[in-house]
Amino acid sequence: MKKLILLFFIFSTLYGQGYLRTEDGQIVDETGNNFTFKGMGLGGWLVPEGYMLKMSSFANSPTEIKSKIIDLVGEENSDAFFEAYRANFITKADIDSMAAAGFNSVRLPMHYELMTPRDQPFVYIEKGFAYIDSLLAWCRPHNIYVIPDLHCAPGGQNAAPISDYDPAYPSLWESETNKLRTIDLWRHIALRYKDEPLIGGYDLLNEPNWDLPPNNQPLRDLYINITNAIRESDSNHIIYVEGNWYATDMTGLTPPWDFNMAYSFHKYWSAVAQSSIASYLSIRSNYNVPLWMSESGENSNAWFSEFVSLLNENNLGWHWWTWKKLNAIAVFASSPIAPQYQVLLNYWNDSGPRPTVDYANTALQLQAGNLKLQNCELKKGVFDAIFRQPYDNTAIPFRQHDIPGRIFFTDYDMGNHNIAYHDNNYENNGSGSYNNGWSYRNDGVDIGPCSDQITNGFDVGWIDSGDWLKFTVNIQDSSLYEANIRIAANESGGKIVLYLDDTQLTNLIDVPVTGGWQNWQTLRVENIYLPAGKHEVIFRFYFGGFNVNFVDFNKLVGIGEDESTPAKFYLSQNFPNPISKNSDTTNGTTTVNYSIPKTGYYTLAIYNMLGQKVKTLFNKNYSPGNYSIDFSTTQFASGVYLLRFSGNKINLVRKISVIK
Repeated sequence: MKKLILLFFIFSTLYGQGYLRTEDGQIVDETGNNFTFKGMGLGGWLVPEGYMLKMSSFANSPTEIKSKIIDLVGEENSDAFFEAYRANFITKADIDSMAAAGFNSVRLPMHYELMTPRDQPFVYIEKGFAYIDSLLAWCRPHNIYVIPDLHCAPGGQNAAPISDYDPAYPSLWESETNKLRTIDLWRHIALRYKDEPLIGGYDLLNEPNWDLPPNNQPLRDLYINITNAIRESDSNHIIYVEGNWYATDMTGLTPPWDFNMAYSFHKYWSAVAQSSIASYLSIRSNYNVPLWMSESGENSNAWFSEFVSLLNENNLGWHWWTWKKLNAIAVFASSPIAPQYQVLLNYWNDSGPRPTVDYANTALQLQAGNLKLQNCELKKGVFDAIFRQPYDNTAIPFRQHDIPGRIFFTDYDMGNHNIAYHDNNYENNGSGSYNNGWSYRNDGVDIGPCSDQITNGFDVGWIDSGDWLKFTVNIQDSSLYEANIRIAANESGGKIVLYLDDTQLTNLIDVPVTGGWQNWQTLRVENIYLPAGKHEVIFRFYFGGFNVNFVDFNKLVGIGEDESTPAKFYLSQNFPNPISKNSDTTNGTTTVNYSIPKTGYYTLAIYNMLGQKVKTLFNKNYSPGNYSIDFSTTQFASGVYLLRFSGNKINLVRKISVIK
């Protein structure tokens, strides 16, 4: 018993209640159960990046961004802007939203200057630590772990804007003082948070990237020195280390040197395949040490879903990049661009006049206000790709669609590629971009601005042969409908086919040339029979060369509900088609609708492809009206047949298919 009490005391001293730790190659919680990160990276909050703020063409690093703003409004107004920027970028509301979505942790990119001024080595200020404290307070009600990540070390750990590197000054690797400052900063962080269970560990250095001596020895040495400084006061928290060359190369960083450490890698723009992570998995198996995929994103929803599935299959936790950007699709929260801020962007891009100080200051404050979560658009397709699609290979509505009614083509269902939509170029697997329009949604479907008279602001364009879109619809009444499709075509050859569930509703519909990508016309498709209930409508596109905006489904007449004289003869495609004669649900039965405008003697019969009659469905006198007939195909052999409606100088034919 005394030994058990002693072991419990040692365990509690080392880890404390609620601390994450490493055990047998896994990250585990305080009870020893496997803990898998489902986390979010808070990129852009404490380390602004040019591409997130639409400034990448003229300013990328935090220092470059700040210099541009100081040039416009002065240092005092610049400081006020960044205070407002940080106050709004991540708030309690953001963390609440992350928790509701299912995230269990956040990775916090930090800039050393918020904790120790650039020109005052080994002097510490409260500002940066206060941000960590606030984040912990917001995360505590949700038991969300916080992992501090040194994104910008003194001097910069890589020669890229993300580390705020300035070639006029020595880098982290070229200055012993910068190394000592980095070590001492982590010493102070550990001393402050050594007893905080919600700290999920320390990510020592984001994406080092330097031409180091063979075997990355300087990187390993720095990591060991930082680890030793942390362990002076803190034995509770996991140490995470990233490889060289932007967290991809672990050469020289094995074997592990600490009892409670893990290796972290990043993965962008690669094929989703076991081979793409095999080298990291070998580290876990060879050294019985945990792995963590601490940064990925900036791709299509399909890639997100596929990569999360791959990580899940290999029991790898992940943190996504990133939560919030300006007017972006590959994020969870998109902040709108204030028109006044766009004026500043125009000036900085040499396409507009220099604004006054007052105007620029107002513009910056307005944009800072737009960063509040309440002003952002939550990208539900991205949430769905991360949290549902890896586990559920079905399509669900993006919006509710009722028929009769209008459906915008941009509002196709959410789901995996080839489940909710098909696009020939739908993800960046290392071969390039996956989208042409970069608007509205983050799939391979190319969406751009629309200038039609009626619009939700966007249309589907860049259509390739074979692309298709699926819409879950609620059809109010079984009836004949017409579909009015808004199209703009710059060239001939485009074609559309409509399907209901697995049944083809129309033949190939020719898309006329309208004279431009935004010269819109209505393409009318008449006499489409749609049965009541919940169904899937699929639009298949062929040969491209056109854009689509929306489709209006208008009810023509309900079968059996309107006895007025039809305007013309009509024979619908049978539904369902193809017909499964062994189906448990239809029992080989199908339905066809027909309209008769004149009294007369009419015949409806079925012929095989040799022209031989195999069945007469009716042969009798009819009064004007709209009619429906069900017939069984169980006695037919599998194959294609002709359904012929004749009489009173009319002869209408439809193909029907019978399968086993």
